Amino acid sequence: MFFFLFDPLYLVVTLLGLGLTLLAQWRVKSAFRAYSKIPVRSGMTGAQAAAAVCRAGNTGPVTIERHQGFLSDHYDPRSKTLRLSEAVYDGRSISSIAVAAHEAGHSIQDATAYPLLGFRSAMVAVTSFGSRFWAMPFIVGMLLAGGQQRAADAAAQGWGAGQYLMAFGILCFGAVVLFQLVTLPVEIDASRRAKAVLAQTGIVQTQDEAVGVSRVLDAAAWTYVAAAAAGVLQLIYLIARFNQRR
Repeated sequence: MFFFLFDPLYLVVTLLGLGLTLLAQWRVKSAFRAYSKIPVRSGMTGAQAAAAVCRAGNTGPVTIERHQGFLSDHYDPRSKTLRLSEAVYDGRSISSIAVAAHEAGHSIQDATAYPLLGFRSAMVAVTSFGSRFWAMPFIVGMLLAGGQQRAADAAAQGWGAGQYLMAFGILCFGAVVLFQLVTLPVEIDASRRAKAVLAQTGIVQTQDEAVGVSRVLDAAAWTYVAAAAAGVLQLIYLIARFNQRR
């Protein structure tokens, strides 16, 4: 990765992506901390709210566990397990209810065979490979392509080893970006389901609580928007560099 540090355009793209990511993280942490100080009238914990949302959504058996780490909450469709961070699992605040209900929303997606959730789950292995190994073939390909003959000769010969390696690296990273883009509607849909069930079941009882839940979940959604935007920017950069080596 140090290879890219000598490329000013890559630094600009990276800094833009980093800025978007940090801003989104600041928003979600600020919203969570602000509404973690406001208790819900129902007095339910995050774990109890998640269980209630699962029941209302007819998800079938779902295990709800404590999980270490700040905002490390997630749903594992393979084991039908909802893992909530301690602040969410035991918390009785608007933030705790919002995050717990959102993760329970994923279990409803799973139970109703929401297609994008299944697609995203199927992409995990490919995305893991792509995120780890895209850089090496792309960098080696750039070095090889840089030593090849220029325009006319290269056009006559077709792609060389360098172009193929660069294209492979782009495909690997493209899988990562596709995963990020698919994640956006999955997360938005989970929040939509969570808000609806919270209102229907009476877990959220006042307009102020409903507004708080929306603000926490909307702030969380921006972290996925930022990740996708950063990924798209970097993918555009890789394609631009590939075109320069053709």
